Amino acid sequence: MFMRNAWYVAASETELGEQLFAVKLLNEAVVLYRKGDGTPVALEDACPHRKLPLSLGRRQGDDIECGYHGLTFDCSGSCVRAPGSKHVPQGAKVRSYPLAVRYGLIWIWMGDAELADASKICHVPEWGDPAWGLNRGDSMVIPCNYLYMTDNLLDPSHVAWVHQSSFGSAACAQEPLQTTVTDVGVIVSRWMRDIEVAPFYAKFVKFSGNCDRKQHYEVHYPAQAIIKAIFTPAGTGSDAGPVHEQVFLMNSYNFMTPIDESTTRYYWFQVRNFDQGNEEVSRQFDEDVRHAFAEDRVVLAAVHQGMANKCSPNIDLASDSGPLRFRRNLAKLIAQEQPADLIPLVQARPQTAGV
Repeated sequence: MFMRNAWYVAASETELGEQLFAVKLLNEAVVLYRKGDGTPVALEDACPHRKLPLSLGRRQGDDIECGYHGLTFDCSGSCVRAPGSKHVPQGAKVRSYPLAVRYGLIWIWMGDAELADASKICHVPEWGDPAWGLNRGDSMVIPCNYLYMTDNLLDPSHVAWVHQSSFGSAACAQEPLQTTVTDVGVIVSRWMRDIEVAPFYAKFVKFSGNCDRKQHYEVHYPAQAIIKAIFTPAGTGSDAGPVHEQVFLMNSYNFMTPIDESTTRYYWFQVRNFDQGNEEVSRQFDEDVRHAFAEDRVVLAAVHQGMANKCSPNIDLASDSGPLRFRRNLAKLIAQEQPADLIPLVQARPQTAGV
């Protein structure tokens, strides 16, 4: 089951034009398109007659005409034309979904439309600030339940093994982690002192020699993550703020949209405090980050299959503290959305096989 009273990324702005764009979100079929004035629209992708996907129909101005018998729906989901009928049939309507546009992404509210509040979308204070460079990132489909991705994004230690040629270093294998539960999610973080700069970052830091490195992994309910990387010359790292003039700062914003219980669409972008206008640096960031996330993809797909088909119990490690707290609190939020007579059932069963 999924948390529905939340914002999820439905598409990037560049993906969506005036043509009908079919997506699956939280096991629901949705059709997206832009009106003539550019405003995005999201409707249930199923004609109420025989449930033919509206995405197999055609645009009629700002409306959608079903490709089976011509029932036509406006942007609110109301049927405005029913060929062969004197009146629009009762029940001839489809659900419409609230949308918001932020950070080059189109966000959709999958729950109660009256509760949709765009201020709840993950805040990116660096967006539009000329002091920060931006690489707009990308997206990929990962064949795993989204909770394995939130596990991964609350686990700084995994980089020591999964990302040895990019984000990881030997120090990442041993240093203890600190877990903090907040009102909106969970943070797992740590400082690593006087260590080598990991390969991905070594190309970009402006100082030489060892560093103090902070990993800050933060995930908000249900599936929005902020990963902050700080590299500063050894002996200068501090939680009081980036005090060294050559400090390297990179904040990675990551958004997971469950397609179904076994598949997730992953969106991301990064901001940085150096080489703000350097397109070659942005290109290198994009290339290297996608390569590292592809490493995660291989592992997470195998984890999903392994957990779904396990023949013996799995165990938890000390590094699982943050992910497990996140899962427990998210499960409570999901249960709160259920009718009272279903809450015991929701709390008693796992959210998907092996999760």
